[in-house]
Amino acid sequence: MNGHGNSEPSDIREDHEEYDDQLLDARRARWTASGTGTLLALAGLAASTLRLSGAAPGLVPAAYAFGALVCALAAVLGSRGRTRRALWLLIVGVMVMALGDQFD
Repeated sequence: MNGHGNSEPSDIREDHEEYDDQLLDARRARWTASGTGTLLALAGLAASTLRLSGAAPGLVPAAYAFGALVCALAAVLGSRGRTRRALWLLIVGVMVMALGDQFD
């Protein structure tokens, strides 16, 4: 036998279930980070396009476009498993877009 001397088959099964739960949580976090980043990037690009066609100062569409770029980068990082960095980039991207909205 290659297993531990005092491990029961039920203990081994519980370890695998915990590992499967961790994998499911990690997969869910990656999908959430990449989906949210993509959605915010598209919203920022749409807002940038709308503000560019209007009478807003040039800083406003640039802020929306830069925030969208940061959110797109967060989506890429989130899909690669860097969910903590992706979360912080999402926060920064939304803050840049909100700052651009204040200049309008």
